[in-house]
Amino acid sequence: MESPRVEMISNSFVKPKFISKEAKKPVYLSPWDLAMMSTHYIQKGLLYALPKNQDFSITAFLDDLKDSLSATLTHFHPLAARLSTVKQQNPPSFSVFIDPNNSPGARFIHSSVNLTVADILTPTDVPLVVQSFFDHHKAISHEGHELSLLSVQVTELVDGIFIGCSVNHMVADGSSFWHFFNSWSEVFRSNTISRPPVIKRWVPPGSDPIITLPFTREDQFIERPSPSCLRVRNFHFSSDSLVKLKAKANSECNTTKISTLQSLTALVWRCMTRARRLLPDQETSCRMAADNRKRLSPPLPETYFGTSLHSVKATATTGQLLDQSVGWAAWRLHQAVVNHDDKVIREFVNSWLKRPFVYTMSRYFDASCVHIGGSPRFDMYGNKFRLGKGLAVLSGYANKFDGKVTVYPGREGGGSIDLEICMLSKNMEAFESDMEFMSVVNEEDNKLRIF
Repeated sequence: MESPRVEMISNSFVKPKFISKEAKKPVYLSPWDLAMMSTHYIQKGLLYALPKNQDFSITAFLDDLKDSLSATLTHFHPLAARLSTVKQQNPPSFSVFIDPNNSPGARFIHSSVNLTVADILTPTDVPLVVQSFFDHHKAISHEGHELSLLSVQVTELVDGIFIGCSVNHMVADGSSFWHFFNSWSEVFRSNTISRPPVIKRWVPPGSDPIITLPFTREDQFIERPSPSCLRVRNFHFSSDSLVKLKAKANSECNTTKISTLQSLTALVWRCMTRARRLLPDQETSCRMAADNRKRLSPPLPETYFGTSLHSVKATATTGQLLDQSVGWAAWRLHQAVVNHDDKVIREFVNSWLKRPFVYTMSRYFDASCVHIGGSPRFDMYGNKFRLGKGLAVLSGYANKFDGKVTVYPGREGGGSIDLEICMLSKNMEAFESDMEFMSVVNEEDNKLRIF
């Protein structure tokens, strides 16, 4: 039986409430931003229960959301702009920047669907209809020349509300995405913003802030991934379960340095590799998204608004990974993270400036790789919008592929973690039956789901 369709009720655009002199200037992009040209928009949002207060008015609520969004965009003004390209003839190349001119602003959509909160949270797999809770379906960042760089979609359910944001990945990474979302929630609550963003992009000292790219045709840097037969599941890990896993990993390596996330990532890497039935001598890798802000010297401010990501990688043969302990795998990941320092970051950026490239699925990801994104440190459940604590964080179609794992904080806090795991259907059944993995998962919490 097919799910009901999500119906659009209204569609409008929201501009910053005030436009400063700085907001009228173009924003030139960093190497980290430009490398994201072929990636999907970031799509994340929160599901809420419908307030039981009989005085609740969806019309008034939407008006308040728009008004607070307009005030928030005063500070996060790049999200109200569009991308623009200037082409050079000799040599053939072009530069892309954020252009505040001739833009209608950020998009705001009101929609509805005849489904309940239970319809979304009860199934084992994340329902496909959730993809329709986000705008810019399948859009890649380069399309920000025509599409809004931010689109908010508020979807009414029978007994709930979903607030979903689609943000261009050339404009923001996960840290910046949640910085914006947190700030919007703060403005909605108190009409103040405690952590204004730093908009100016970082390039190495002495580099030209206007970076030119040596491409002449879109097919040299654009790829539209189309994953097939993917299943998407969320798994919950309690703080107690994770404390035990971390202690086990550290004990096996006679250390105390391995983190909770490194321990959990090592477990996923091992069990996902086992489920894929790779040959013993086949190489497998695990990539973790690393924030460069604190690793640079001097560091960038935490409020740096843009993309500042790098992927750190650990590799092993399948035989090594499965014959050794989870601690052995966690230590390799720990070393990869520790070794990602200022020197490595600057070497990467300088190398990129000499030979610019754009991340594409076919060139930078393979069928034996596990890729970890997101962070349990992002404040997701603090965004209440007078609706109470969110019931779940959910994502759209964007940036999903076989082996993609997204990390969320657990709803109850206290160090708990949720993982959104994407795998080919043929491998997910073996993965979700893996005894090593399921011994750490809090299965009852997965079945009952707090709502």
